[in-house]
Amino acid sequence: MRVKICGITQPQQSLAIANLGATALGFICVSKSPRYVTIEQIQAAIAPLPQEINKIGVFANSDIREISKIVTTSGLTGVQLHGDESPEFCSQLRQKLPQVEIIKALRVRSLEDLQTTHEYTNVADTLLLDAYHPQQLGGTGKTLDWQMLQEFKPPLPWFLAGGLTPDNIKEALSKLHPDGIDLSSGVENSPGDKNLDKVTRLFQQLNSLN
Repeated sequence: MRVKICGITQPQQSLAIANLGATALGFICVSKSPRYVTIEQIQAAIAPLPQEINKIGVFANSDIREISKIVTTSGLTGVQLHGDESPEFCSQLRQKLPQVEIIKALRVRSLEDLQTTHEYTNVADTLLLDAYHPQQLGGTGKTLDWQMLQEFKPPLPWFLAGGLTPDNIKEALSKLHPDGIDLSSGVENSPGDKNLDKVTRLFQQLNSLN
């Protein structure tokens, strides 16, 4: 199972988190986010990482030219679209960045929100389900209704996000079987400052499930 730790801001933490077992790290490219990082900060955080770690840039309602510039300049291997991007937008982005993983995030309020997932089947590689918040795009600490998701069988691999912590991850995975999990605020001291003890505990919990 893929494990993505999102909202990385400090280069020394990126390598430590990868060494603890993360398979993907997320970098927030949304300027109004408290976890926002510049191209230079992404480059510094990516530089020491092993090749096999996925480096995902998180964007929301950015234009394709800006996404392409940041991805190619910083060395990101994936793009997570966390805004209102249409399937057509994803298709255009794929043509521009054919080698880059496209993750479409959906902020879920109800079962109706899940019905849009099939629209992205041919234009995204992966889905990510996050909790809906009217002001914030992610990192809110709010959990999804896991019960509602038990019948969810999307056409693409998917990440479960939204309020996951070392304390509730076993319960979440006892109810759901995502292809990956995505954590941000659940392993932080404050926005962008990860708590390595919490990250360690997360992987202890995950390893106990094997």
